[in-house]
Amino acid sequence: MLLTSLPSGLASEEGALRPFERGSWQQVLRSHAGHPTLVHFWGVTCGPCKIELPQLGQFMKDHPGIDMVTISADLVPNLPAATRSMLDRAGLASAENWFFSDGFADRLRFEIDPAWQGDIPRTMLIARDGTVTTIEGSAEIADLQKWSDAQVAATR
Repeated sequence: MLLTSLPSGLASEEGALRPFERGSWQQVLRSHAGHPTLVHFWGVTCGPCKIELPQLGQFMKDHPGIDMVTISADLVPNLPAATRSMLDRAGLASAENWFFSDGFADRLRFEIDPAWQGDIPRTMLIARDGTVTTIEGSAEIADLQKWSDAQVAATR
């Protein structure tokens, strides 16, 4: 019994690389409900992601009140070691990190947003009230700052 619960226990540790499967999106939404959350979709083979990830690592460090979730959504098979390495170098090791582990990436993308065709990077800003703002392509840090400021102002 203890051995069967071990993998899920390890996956719940802060910074663990979690497999993103059918139903994971609803789990992310439920666990962050009522908290401002930045969800960033990226990939190891995505050129712009290599530039953006360190910026997001700094953003996370500068904005501890914003929940940070990253999801490696590469269309090529995700290699956990390469994914973990990029997250570590970007300063995102302590974020909530997932990787597409289901062979049906189209189904996973459809659960997140039926209109999403798979382009990355992609960022979803989820406000305290559940309002979602989607940024396709690289996010401008100034836009993230403005959104973060609005989330802080909403609590005053």
